Amino acid sequence: MSAENKEQKPAAAPAAELDPVAAAKKAEKEKKNEEKRLAKMAKFAAKQAKLEEAKKASAANPDKKKKKETKAPAPVFVNKTPKGEKKDMSEPFASAYDPRAVESAWYDWWVKEGLFKPEFGPDGKPKAEGTFVIPAPPPNVTGSLHIGHALTVSIQDALIRWNRMLGKTVLFQAGTDHAGISCQSVVEKMLWKERKVTRHDLGREKFVEEVFAWKEKFGNKIYNQFERLGASFDWERATFTMDPGPSAAVRENFIRLHRDGIIYRANRLVNWCVQLNTTLSNLEVENKEIPGHTMMSVVGYDEKEKFEFGVLNEFAYQVENSDERLVVATTRIETMLGDTAIAVHPDDARYKHLHGKFVVHPFIERRIPIVTDAIAVDMEFGTGAVKITPAHDFNDYEVGKRHDLEFINLLNDDGTYNEHAGPYQGMKRFHIRNKIIEDLKAKGLFVGVKPNPMTVPVCSKSGDIIEPLMKPQWWVKCQGMAEKAMQAVTDGELKIAPKVSEGDWFRWLGNINDWCISRQLWWGHRIPAYFVNIEGETHDRIDDAMWVTGEDEQDAYAQAEAKFPGKKFTLEQDPDVLDTWFSSGLWPFSTQGWPEKTFNMEHFYPASLLETGWDILFFWVARMVMLGIQLTGKVPFAEVLCHAMIRDAHGRKMSKSLGNVIDPVDVIEGITLQGLHAKLNEGNLDPREIKKAEAGQKADFPKGIPECGTDALRFALCAYTTGGRDINLDILRVEGYRKFCNKLWNATRFALMKLGDDFKPNASAEPTGNESLADKWILSKLNKCAIDTNKFLEERNFMMATNAVHQFWLYDLCDVYIEVVKPICDADTTGDEAATARKVTAQNTLYTCLEAGLKLMHPFMPYVTEELFQRLGRRPGHDEPTIVKARYPVENKAYDFADAEKEFESVFETVKSIRSIATQLKQKKNIVAYIQTNESDLKSLFEANKDSIATLVKGVDALSIIDANAETPADCDTAAAGDNVNVFVRK
Repeated sequence: MSAENKEQKPAAAPAAELDPVAAAKKAEKEKKNEEKRLAKMAKFAAKQAKLEEAKKASAANPDKKKKKETKAPAPVFVNKTPKGEKKDMSEPFASAYDPRAVESAWYDWWVKEGLFKPEFGPDGKPKAEGTFVIPAPPPNVTGSLHIGHALTVSIQDALIRWNRMLGKTVLFQAGTDHAGISCQSVVEKMLWKERKVTRHDLGREKFVEEVFAWKEKFGNKIYNQFERLGASFDWERATFTMDPGPSAAVRENFIRLHRDGIIYRANRLVNWCVQLNTTLSNLEVENKEIPGHTMMSVVGYDEKEKFEFGVLNEFAYQVENSDERLVVATTRIETMLGDTAIAVHPDDARYKHLHGKFVVHPFIERRIPIVTDAIAVDMEFGTGAVKITPAHDFNDYEVGKRHDLEFINLLNDDGTYNEHAGPYQGMKRFHIRNKIIEDLKAKGLFVGVKPNPMTVPVCSKSGDIIEPLMKPQWWVKCQGMAEKAMQAVTDGELKIAPKVSEGDWFRWLGNINDWCISRQLWWGHRIPAYFVNIEGETHDRIDDAMWVTGEDEQDAYAQAEAKFPGKKFTLEQDPDVLDTWFSSGLWPFSTQGWPEKTFNMEHFYPASLLETGWDILFFWVARMVMLGIQLTGKVPFAEVLCHAMIRDAHGRKMSKSLGNVIDPVDVIEGITLQGLHAKLNEGNLDPREIKKAEAGQKADFPKGIPECGTDALRFALCAYTTGGRDINLDILRVEGYRKFCNKLWNATRFALMKLGDDFKPNASAEPTGNESLADKWILSKLNKCAIDTNKFLEERNFMMATNAVHQFWLYDLCDVYIEVVKPICDADTTGDEAATARKVTAQNTLYTCLEAGLKLMHPFMPYVTEELFQRLGRRPGHDEPTIVKARYPVENKAYDFADAEKEFESVFETVKSIRSIATQLKQKKNIVAYIQTNESDLKSLFEANKDSIATLVKGVDALSIIDANAETPADCDTAAAGDNVNVFVRK
């Protein structure tokens, strides 16, 4: 494995910076909090499911004695709102939450109204509250939505909407990546399928035109899918990496780095895909684990042909002028045709007598030296003698450089062997593998075969086996830029979270290799480098000195004239294109107009935050930071937030063959088990894999995936985000949040009924001084929720942020406060000024909580909060036309009723204790209860809130407050309800 490949392994988490005891306590506390939250959520979901089942049973069987009637299916929702128009809120409030109905029309209206555009101050510059910019990772133009995109959008858009509501000038930069290899492959397949032509039939210029035409027709599909997730991008700024602006930035980048000596040309080992005929980055190489002896088919060969992998083939080299043989072992025996050394450990006593001697190649006239190398050789592995093929192995390449060995390239670009292969010239590489074993056996040199677990590098695009190959390519010197990127983190100029990813950062960049940026494609940014053919002279194209760079051929010609004065020459542009990561590495500033000094560069660069998966921290994020510092003198963003990888509920990696790959649209809309099965057949899975995947789907989704909606999916994904490396996604938990959306819906609908059609909220949300204990308690809870949610979002703790809002809505507002104010809002207070005042105050408090609660929830659930916000109506003098631009609730000291909150908690303790006893006694009505205390203040408190206690307990027929001197109520069960408080419930 090369050093570059080794960099891909995840780093161990660094030691905690906290005191170990404190860190352990903190971790244990967070774990317990999460367990409590999950238990509450599960209890709530189970309760809701039970209620819904009961409703269905009741509807299906209104009279058990009557014959069961077939219930007509619910009508499918049809959106009747014209595109871009605002929904008609005069329509009746639906009796139940329907995500399809709620999530229709709003997005188009938001976009038409320009709500996602950055909002500037009166002077035309960003507002005083500051700016917040996220350059969204540009997905491949050929891509389609997967659950990782849903997680990315859920996190990013929550931060974007939150900062927008805080009043900042916000930019959520959208765009797509041209995806060189993927896009070229898609179009080539399309051309052959539809017209039976290849790109070579069309020629380069015409083929590129075909790709652009395909992109215009199909390439923005993923934009529509992002809209489904509610991503509030400024779509007018959406950028494609092949647009004129980013293309100019790419050329400028290459020219600058080449003229500064950072980009150079060299003949070195690359990852070569025979099928695609191009070099690949490590990110495009998948390492397939082979447990041992395995027969595999290979792309480009007859499907019936199988080749041997997962073995060590041992064979012998004859020592020159001796009867002795030296046995070596290899997993790629065909490369022995390019062997230029045998390496042994200098301390290995078995081979000390062979130091400096030679072996003879059995098929090609070549003397092969025996060298000593303590780095390359493990005396305990194999025979302790290692064949060295510098031109076809990344480790051997380093040995070749250390010992100044000959580098013999065997491979043609098409996977056949060249003239250096002697008698095997013209044969395909894996046919040679089999033939060499036969020929070694014939010469008596083949020793045997041993099983050997190994990693086989496979092209993620074509499935072909990758070959290390010597190629003259363009390379970027990374060490100097990497040091600056590490220093930026050390100095605190750039923050990387979570901490484990910061560890990856230093480990990867500290061991960085130079970066190959050449790709043998037609689709992409053509390299702006020109070879200077000087008349009458012959020069090797590997020679970097014979190349010039320029914006175009005219610019390059001027460079060549200055470099070779008085010479006659012609120019030939390099036919290769640049690695896609070379252009996407400029993303934060190429989208803002660099290299020009634009308004956008001044105000939107550097960005505030870059959010992405930890798996591309090195391949993309590090390159953005290196290039950003090198080209602009600034880190491209202040913060990098790495989200987790999504796995299934069992912790398994998402895999098509396991049937556990989840399309977020299937979670949003719901899909049957048969629908999931049908999707498997749309891919290229082997029939045996399809059968296995179907079994997996049946086990995980026996009833298919229920319709959950976008809001529930977004909220669930944020709630799952804890800062860990993996998320085990359980769809049933998402369904639980869909039921929570229904709870929001019903609570708001019910509250509006209690407020009444004629209700007009106060112009201000500030307390009036007439608030009851319950009013003060809920306002205090609201204030704490606002404080906590803002704090956790600032800390990027999405699990705790969602928990805070969920807790407020479900357990404070719905379960307690709305229940308390029901009788107050229902009461006929005509002629009773005090009762009327209490009612109006309660109604205004309820409105305040609904309005603020929806705003607090909006970053996570944009659709249902907008729909309900529009139903609320506005305060006099407040013209917030949409929740998107409403002010996010922050701490309000006027709501700090700490004493009242503590008193109400004492009241609520009695409620919980009475409920608990009544449940044990199986009493649901006609409850007779007593509260006993010897503290006069508490007795007065309970007396003043008897109505609230009875309301919350439900089914209370009589409630008495007694002191400690009173006779203990007879025939009762009892329980403590705090210090010096006991409750009794008559049996």
